[in-house]
Amino acid sequence: GLDNQLLNAAVPALMREWSLPRPAFVPVQTSGMIGMMVGGAIGGLIGDRFGRRIALLGSVVSFGILTILVSFAGGVAMLTALRFFAGLGLGGAMPNAAALSSEYVPRRQRPFAVTLTIVCIPLGGSLAGFVGGQILPRFGWRGLFLVGGILPLLMTAILLKVLPESPRYLARLPERWPQLRTLLGRLGHHVPDEAVFVDATEKAITHVSARELLVPEYRRDTAALCASFFFCLLSVYVGVSWVPSLLVGAGFDVGTASYGLTAFNLGGVVGAILGAVVIMRLGSRLTMLVMAAGAIAGAAVLAFMPIGTQSAGAVLVMLAWTGGLINAVQTTMYALAAHVYPTAVRATGVGTAVAFGRIGGVLSPSVGSWALESGGSSRYFGLIAATMVMAFAALSAIRRHIPGATVHAVASPAPQPARR
Repeated sequence: GLDNQLLNAAVPALMREWSLPRPAFVPVQTSGMIGMMVGGAIGGLIGDRFGRRIALLGSVVSFGILTILVSFAGGVAMLTALRFFAGLGLGGAMPNAAALSSEYVPRRQRPFAVTLTIVCIPLGGSLAGFVGGQILPRFGWRGLFLVGGILPLLMTAILLKVLPESPRYLARLPERWPQLRTLLGRLGHHVPDEAVFVDATEKAITHVSARELLVPEYRRDTAALCASFFFCLLSVYVGVSWVPSLLVGAGFDVGTASYGLTAFNLGGVVGAILGAVVIMRLGSRLTMLVMAAGAIAGAAVLAFMPIGTQSAGAVLVMLAWTGGLINAVQTTMYALAAHVYPTAVRATGVGTAVAFGRIGGVLSPSVGSWALESGGSSRYFGLIAATMVMAFAALSAIRRHIPGATVHAVASPAPQPARR
């Protein structure tokens, strides 16, 4: 989350130093999104073959080093290339972190564990805005990327000592059972040397077919989930990509503009956690539709609000409100997608929906830049409101929402898809 949004905080300073307009940085942001799409696929394959731990640590080292190299960029072309390769690492870290978090905990706790993992993205984005507000006025954008690259490398050194491999992954590989016995022993479980480990889900996952997502009982929910992820991620990335530039253009200094990014993302952290708690009691349909409606209202208020230094406090509050609700909807979508599909096609279903969502992320730099250049803040926030209206409609079309007081059901097998 931190490294992913450093560029958004740095764009206003880059525009001034290189004397370039805002649209000149659209290829830079787009290349990073494409890198994340590719990195997510490659990182998942590496994690399945060599282990989640090594894939995660390798991804963190990769984007840490490449973020440091960004601080030496001399132009847009070099910056674009570096952000693409950094995106490979950023994208590769995500599926392996999610897999580790879900495989560390009992089944009934997996939805909340996944939510806490996903919510760290806007939390890191909040830190990016805060760090940008502190470093940009003193050390410029080069200092910002230097710090942003050093931090994940320091984190890697800590993770090397404290982060274990996934027990479920180790259970699939007989040659690594001694490592699993050692890990379980550290956790206080005595396992005899002759013990045999079996992953009860391995066979079902191995024989899964993506065509099962389009059988009659899942076809509607598959289409609606893909649309929900697309429009919601488009809203998220349009927001985080251009908020600092919008505020600088409205007269805010660079430091305060970075705090606008912090408000948008920090609101997302609070909103996502509260959203997960409410879903446990009231279910996902009512909760997510109310959150989406609140996001639409917040974006509409911002579209009609005068954006200027004289209303800085109100602008930051509305950014926190709108960002909080958009991110809350986005984060809880992962739990909803896991609930929609049975165990046999759960990973494929969630992965397909997220892949469609990333397309929205790739489009967001161009779409957000167009809105700002053609209509200023009114069209920009109007665009966010419109995309959330589409997300609201898509969420309304989903039939298999999480029922109230049974959010743990996302980890229980749903009815198996019909065989033809």
